[in-house]
Amino acid sequence: MCIAAWTWQAHPAYGLLLLFNRDEYHSRPTRPAQWWAAAGEEGEEILGGRDELGGGTWLGCTKGGKLAFLTNVREPSPRDGARSRGELPVRYLQGRQGPLEYATEIAKEADQYNGFNLVLADVHSGTMVYISNKPGDAPVVQTVSPGCHVLSNAAIDSPWPKVHGTTVLMTRSVILYVFLDNSLLLLRSSYCSAKKKGSQDA
Repeated sequence: MCIAAWTWQAHPAYGLLLLFNRDEYHSRPTRPAQWWAAAGEEGEEILGGRDELGGGTWLGCTKGGKLAFLTNVREPSPRDGARSRGELPVRYLQGRQGPLEYATEIAKEADQYNGFNLVLADVHSGTMVYISNKPGDAPVVQTVSPGCHVLSNAAIDSPWPKVHGTTVLMTRSVILYVFLDNSLLLLRSSYCSAKKKGSQDA
């Protein structure tokens, strides 16, 4: 099961913290994370892994601050001949559209793909959007609110046991990280103040 857990605009220093696990057959040819550009496409290079069968990716980002990641939606009967879902992140990352504009465009052609969940972000504009073509006939497009989120093979933040457990762990990790980060800053500040005072007394 592919699963992503992230915090969005919930940390004082880091706008995004992301954990992502891709669950795929070992026999499927895949290139490791590196900088690359889609064949015949113009636009920014993408940092991410690459599916050598479909030519797309499940997770990628650009130097311009764009990020996209994808999970498949579990379906009893996937369609043969559907377009590769891995192209969805690539098109966004190499294009000039923002997250919401691109998601609105994809919603018009979402029926050409098997079930997918797609998260699009622009860290510079502070925008994150989620789009899915399952369940139901009409695609779902929504802005992702600040906080901790988890995505697997169902809708975003669905209350699956694995999703719930991951959310709890992610939230605890962020709280611990913020506490330790702030504690280190406080200790450093106290040390610098004491050192400065000692120099003055000398």
